[in-house]
Amino acid sequence: MNYLKATPIQELAIPKILEGRDLIASAQTGTGKTAAYLIPLLDRISHANHDHTSTLILVPTRELAKQIDEQVEGFGYFVQARSIAIYGGGKGDDWDKQRKALETGADIIVATPGRLIAHMQLGYVNFDKIDYLVLDEADKMLDMGFSDDILNIVAKLPAKRQTLLFSATMPPKIREFSKRILTEPDEIRLAVSKPAAGIDQQFYLAYDAQKLPLLVHLIQQSRTPVQSMVLFTSKKAEVNSIVRALAKLGYEARGISSDLEQDDREVVLRDFKNKAFPILVATDVLSRGIDIDNLTHVVNYDIPRDAEDYVHRIGRTARAATTGTAITFISDQDQNRIVNIERLIEREVDKQSITEELGMGKSPIFDPRRFSGLRGKNGRGSGRGRDKRRTDERRKQEPGATGEARPANRRERSEKTEPKPRPDATVEGEGSSVPVNAEGQPVGKTKRRKKRRRGPKSDAPGNGTAQTASPANPEATGE
Repeated sequence: MNYLKATPIQELAIPKILEGRDLIASAQTGTGKTAAYLIPLLDRISHANHDHTSTLILVPTRELAKQIDEQVEGFGYFVQARSIAIYGGGKGDDWDKQRKALETGADIIVATPGRLIAHMQLGYVNFDKIDYLVLDEADKMLDMGFSDDILNIVAKLPAKRQTLLFSATMPPKIREFSKRILTEPDEIRLAVSKPAAGIDQQFYLAYDAQKLPLLVHLIQQSRTPVQSMVLFTSKKAEVNSIVRALAKLGYEARGISSDLEQDDREVVLRDFKNKAFPILVATDVLSRGIDIDNLTHVVNYDIPRDAEDYVHRIGRTARAATTGTAITFISDQDQNRIVNIERLIEREVDKQSITEELGMGKSPIFDPRRFSGLRGKNGRGSGRGRDKRRTDERRKQEPGATGEARPANRRERSEKTEPKPRPDATVEGEGSSVPVNAEGQPVGKTKRRKKRRRGPKSDAPGNGTAQTASPANPEATGE
């Protein structure tokens, strides 16, 4: 497999795993975490009986499950270890193949939690003799909502087992979750959430409409030829439109997202790895654990929601001590996310503004405080900001906002505006009696109805008078 020297995570993790201790290990993506647990576990399997499934590996995505299954085949070629990958999204006959494989058994099962739970509920999966449980990309699995599925699976496993948790980041939720499934674990932490030193991180300020022409300019002017580029977008609905736009500009590209059938996803990914086309447009389905050799460029067409996902995305390049380029576009609505990214990677990245000199118009000004929480091109703020503005407007309209005396409470306000009527006071009318107040004036429904009718007659609909355009009547001006 051309492994000549152990990476730091492998050097530290392999001895601890061979000792049989539970382990929490975190290291940046692309540092060889998969081999760090596969190599010692395969060594254990090679010295044990092959009469039961000994190892269960849980992963967040189909692509990662398939990749680890292929790595087991490579690492375990001379060990005669068998593995199967259990994941959804395929055709109907894939389910039958997975069921037969689970009934027959294998040394190692690599699975996504949701699909494995579906098989386990049908009663033919037996994990009574599991010796090793591995959670790979554990933080991503929790982000995707797999925590309950994982706990349900763990409940069906033997209490006496070795559990290994590998993650690219170590947020508090991972630490709390680990307490529920690990026993007195050792811990390894290496450069958590730090991009590889060989990545050239470039940030460019650009509005959405400027991103594509700016990308073409950067491709043309790149010192490193674009041999293989992954362009990440946060919206799967935009994948195909970006692919078509690149094709019109003469760049061969293909897209991959969760909407694509599993067989088609595998074909696209295989062709990209084989350099059949240079640009792959993808969602975060490829941001974790996918090993693509010699990836020269990563583009963040949209900034990811979580700062950790930025590290995972750009970690697709500069793997195994190589170099690469990571280009990130910063629009006005996502500037606060850049602040979170810089806080996470513990450095400030230079933000370039070159669209105007290229004839594309002015770019956004980097002002995170001004644009904090902005989501969309119409300039609307976050829900919290809107609620605050509405509250402020209400307060301006209330008594006391302009310096006048403000009633202390509702009861006091009602007493000042309208005296309470005497229950027994009435005024005689035609066939009815109407309540009156202390001054002898009628009160109640008759008076309230009269109040509602008040207002300028010119504004009343149907009176033949054209409506006047005003801030209170925006429809008349087309606003």
